[in-house]
Amino acid sequence: MELALVGVIVALALGFAYTNGFHDAANAVATSISTHALTPRIAVGMAAVMNFVGALLGTEVAETIATSIVDLDGASVHQSLLVLISALVGATAWNVLAWWFGMPTSSTHALIGGLVGAGLAGGMAVYGTEIVDKVVLPTLISPVVGFIGAYAMMVGVMWLFRNRPYARVNRRFRVAQTASAAAMALGHGLQAAQKTMGVIWLALLTVGTVAPGAGIPLWVKVSAATAMGVGTYVGGWRIMRTLGRRIIELDPARGFVAETVASLLLYVNALVLHAPVSTTHIITSAITGVGATRRLSAVRWGVARDIAVFWLLTAPVAALFAAVVTWIVLPVLGP
Repeated sequence: MELALVGVIVALALGFAYTNGFHDAANAVATSISTHALTPRIAVGMAAVMNFVGALLGTEVAETIATSIVDLDGASVHQSLLVLISALVGATAWNVLAWWFGMPTSSTHALIGGLVGAGLAGGMAVYGTEIVDKVVLPTLISPVVGFIGAYAMMVGVMWLFRNRPYARVNRRFRVAQTASAAAMALGHGLQAAQKTMGVIWLALLTVGTVAPGAGIPLWVKVSAATAMGVGTYVGGWRIMRTLGRRIIELDPARGFVAETVASLLLYVNALVLHAPVSTTHIITSAITGVGATRRLSAVRWGVARDIAVFWLLTAPVAALFAAVVTWIVLPVLGP
């Protein structure tokens, strides 16, 4: 029975990675598409490849997801696996709902919210201190740093090229955006696919299929990377419109700066802090930051407000979805 549940978890986790890919494809390519630096299909194809590569470059975020969110030690194997199933269902449901409304929300926080909601509904403890240190604080700080960093870098770019012809500068930054979009997609893969790996790895640890010190199996890494890469190639066109055009009309220089700052933050959080941060929050704050250099009124703050509302709803609603699923499946399938 336990192995069958692990199979369900693997299928649901890969389904979540797929929705993560099409939901978050906009993070890497929306700015490049909106500035016409890349065609939509070329941009999405490049993002899919770089997402795949990035997913194979580290496991630190996956280890955080597996060991620092919900405590499964006091639960039976059967109960632990059902909680993981509920968490994945809740997180995926939120991803699909947010995609339907075209809102760039965080798949990271949907999954973490799902794990917390399912764990609490199943009578388990959560690692409160670790969640605050590794999730909440990076979540609050990263968008602020993204906004300020993008604003400051854009001011520097404007000063540096102040006497250059606008059209020529734009052409050069349009070319440079190919590199910045690739860097953004690589950072997204480094962050996002690892969350799926972490859940599958936690399920394998729970049933004893892998030893705690053995690390994440290669097949888990490749399957999670592939699922997210395919989802990225399918694309999330509703969300691309929101990020690429509805917040502010971007030019190539601003698109390059937003992607560069966002990708740097992703690398620091994944490789240095081991923090599962939201690529969506970071790129959105960076886009808002470069837009504010034009003038504050250039940013469509009503759209930014709607996005912020969805940000705030992500973790609690995903937690609620997962808790409801837990309350349904535990009595039916037993402890």
